[in-house]
Amino acid sequence: MDEDKPRSVAIIVAHPDDETLWAGGTMLNHPGWKWFVVCLCRKSDKDRAPRFYNTLKILRAEGIMGDLDDGPDQNALNETELENTILSLLPTQHFDLIITHNPTGEYTKHLRHEEISRAVIILWESGQISANELWTFAYEDGDKKYFPQAMENATLYWPLKNRIWKKKYNLITQTYGYKAETWEGNTTPRAEAFWRFTNHQDAKKWLRMGGLL
Repeated sequence: MDEDKPRSVAIIVAHPDDETLWAGGTMLNHPGWKWFVVCLCRKSDKDRAPRFYNTLKILRAEGIMGDLDDGPDQNALNETELENTILSLLPTQHFDLIITHNPTGEYTKHLRHEEISRAVIILWESGQISANELWTFAYEDGDKKYFPQAMENATLYWPLKNRIWKKKYNLITQTYGYKAETWEGNTTPRAEAFWRFTNHQDAKKWLRMGGLL
C-alpha cells in the first residue's frame, strides 16, 4: 500500500481510547487519510463518550459509538448481535483499509478485544465488510510482566517520532484525562505495530492460531 496516497480507513475498536493507544501515532502521521472510527462500547458513558469525540476532532477523524455491554464481568457477547452492531455503525462503503484488534488482544486479557477481532475478520471474509486489506494491532505484555508494547516482528512496525508520541500521550492524559500513573498513562506505546493481511484466507488462519475458530 502506498503510504503517502490518501486512503479511506476504518478503525473498529471496543473502547474509547483504543484508537489512540494502539493507532493514534499512525493517525497523526497520516492526516490526509480519511479516518472513520467505530467504537462499539460506552456510548452512554457520560465521561468517556464526549472525550472520544473530542479526540476524534484532534485526530481529524469521524466516528460513531455503540453501546454493547462492557460490564466488569465481561460476559461473552452474542456473535450475531456483535456482527450486526458493527454493520449498523460502519458506513456502507468500500474501504482501502480496516484496522481492528488482534485475535489474542493487545494485553492479558480482554474478551471484548478478542470478540471484536473475530467478528471483523469473519465479516471481511464473508464480504459483508469491503476492504482491500486488514491490519490487526500487534502488541503484547509478556503475560502481564510489563505494559503492552509493539511487537518488532510484526508485519508493520514503526517507532513514533517524539513530537508525534507527545501528541498521542497528550490525547491520553489530557483529552481522555488519564493520570500519568494510570495503566493508560504508563502504556501509551512509543512504537506502533500491526499484522497486515491482504487476503481473507490468511486472516482466517490467524483467527485459528488465536484459538478463536
